[in-house]
Amino acid sequence: MSRIAVELIPRDTQTLNADLALLRQIAPSVATINLPDLLRLPLRSWEGAILAQNQGYTAIPHIRAIDIAPDSPLPCAEQDNIREILVVAGDPPPDATHRTWPNSSAEIIARYHREAPHLTVYAAFDPYRRAPWQELEDLKQKRDAGAAGFFTQPLFDRRMFELSASWLEKDRVFWGLSPVIGPKSRAYWERVNHVVFPHDFDPSLEANIAFARLLLGEIRARGEYAYLMPLRVPLESYLGPLGDLLKG
Repeated sequence: MSRIAVELIPRDTQTLNADLALLRQIAPSVATINLPDLLRLPLRSWEGAILAQNQGYTAIPHIRAIDIAPDSPLPCAEQDNIREILVVAGDPPPDATHRTWPNSSAEIIARYHREAPHLTVYAAFDPYRRAPWQELEDLKQKRDAGAAGFFTQPLFDRRMFELSASWLEKDRVFWGLSPVIGPKSRAYWERVNHVVFPHDFDPSLEANIAFARLLLGEIRARGEYAYLMPLRVPLESYLGPLGDLLKG
C-alpha cells in the first residue's frame, strides 16, 4: 500500500502547530510528517517531531550527519515514540560557531544500525547534484551501512523518475515532489541542487499540480511511497487538488 508523507518546515512551535492543524483539515488521510533540520531556525527536527506526534502524526525527523560528534549520543536514539529517521549529510552551517565533523551519511547510518537497531533509518538520494556513478556508489555504501530505504530529492521530470526507479527498483523509496512556481523558484533549484529541468517545464501552479498527479498515480500503482514538499505555496493550494491521491 502506498504511504504519503508531507514535509513541513519546523520554523517555530506556533507556526508548525498551525501547519499541522491546517494539514489535518486539508488532507486528513495523511499520517506521516517529514521534518528537515535547519540550523537557521530555532526548532530542531526532533523537537518538531514531538509536536507532530502530539497531534497524532508519525514523524520522521532529519538528522544531519556532520553535526554528530564521535562517541556523542545519537539524536532520537532514546526519544520515545520516534521509530523512523532520515540521515542526511547536512549542508555547511551558516556560521563558524556551529561545529561539525567529517562524517559521511553511511558512517552515521552504521552507528544507528549498531546502537539503535529499533530505529528505521532512511538515507537520501539525489540524482542531480553530481555524476550518477558517484550517487550510485553512495547508494551502495548506505545500503551496506543499514539504510532501510531512501528519500529522493524532489523530481521534476518523468524521465528522471523512470531512470531513478530503475536504480532503486529493489529499495523502499519515498519519491519527492515539490512545486516550482516562477523563475526565482526555478533558479533556486538550478543553483543549489543543480537540477536540469525538461525543456518544456511549466512553472505554473496548475502544471506543477498536474505533474504531481501524474507521478502520484504511478507511485500508487507501484505500491510505493511519496512525500510532498509544498515550498513557498499555501498548503491548501498545492495539497487540496491532490486530496484524492493522498489516501494511503
